[in-house]
Amino acid sequence: MAELLKNMFFKKDFFEKLSDQIVKEYPVFNREKFLKLVFNNEWEQKELKQRMRHGSNSLHELLPADYRKALGILMKASKGFSGFNAMIFSDYVEVYGLDDPEASIPALELFTQLCSSEFAVRPFIIKYPSLMIKQEKKWAKSKNPQVRRLAIEGFRPRLPWAMALPEFKKDPTLVLPVLEILINDKEESVRRSVSNNLNDIAKDNPNITLSFAKKRLGKSPEVDAVIKHALRTQLKSGDPTALALFGYKDKSNVSLKDFKISPSVISIGEKLNFSFTLLNKSKGPVKLRIEYAVYYLKSKGKYSRKVFKVTENTFKGKNISIKRSRSFADMTIRKHNPGKHKISIIVNGKELGIKEFILK
Repeated sequence: MAELLKNMFFKKDFFEKLSDQIVKEYPVFNREKFLKLVFNNEWEQKELKQRMRHGSNSLHELLPADYRKALGILMKASKGFSGFNAMIFSDYVEVYGLDDPEASIPALELFTQLCSSEFAVRPFIIKYPSLMIKQEKKWAKSKNPQVRRLAIEGFRPRLPWAMALPEFKKDPTLVLPVLEILINDKEESVRRSVSNNLNDIAKDNPNITLSFAKKRLGKSPEVDAVIKHALRTQLKSGDPTALALFGYKDKSNVSLKDFKISPSVISIGEKLNFSFTLLNKSKGPVKLRIEYAVYYLKSKGKYSRKVFKVTENTFKGKNISIKRSRSFADMTIRKHNPGKHKISIIVNGKELGIKEFILK
């Protein structure tokens, strides 16, 4: 069994190293008391983010009461840390520095270079929108790619596992100038963040993302990749405008035949095998985006439709045969319910056929 994520980070050796570094900058720091505060009787029951927050609170009890003095100590002590553990520094700023943006914003810029400050920056965006929009534009021009990435990822309207940004959900045009600056960034991680932000925008304002995409598609292979990833939700949902941007227009010249599933009854943990053939009825090559959807039965009897890509290509032959399988093993992100499920075949956004099977 895979190790729980919460047990992979914020281990004892991390807090011991953190204590040692703080003592170098602040000799009166009580190392032993800090470790006792962290590893109290409730530690094992805490989840990952709760452990990080508990660590921040424990630091606060033993660092100077003056926020700027405490922050200065942490900024010096943070050297030598990286990865998810280092997020505790930006978490400290999020919890205790919200009323002091003058000191906190430079600290978040420093800490994001150790591990992203994308979560910690969001309360500042909500409380100081005008200030943070100006700061976002400054970060977008930073020489450091992690800082440039923060200018995008931290300002996502719907960043997973983080508080939403209602103002940006309502009016995403506030962030578009920065997306424009960084869409052709030399770092792939920054460009990927541009895609993520645009994809977030599409969930509330699909036409804004589509308009942005239309104007920039074809500028370069790198920009095209950003746009395609940005439109992933709209492509999966079969949005005709998004599909047409990438040449997936024709649906009438393709038909589905020999759609088979095996077995028709499977147990949770097993795989469903399926195969089908697409008949190209046109005289020439046809450009196809081929997907399948699984209709997962939910606990209350409703269905949740999830789309999975098979392939996308230009096909020259008359018959296009596909074989695939889908696992129905339980996972952390998806638990299966016994009962009737469905699977369908989708071509260029159009569902061509559907079959039912039983999961027991």
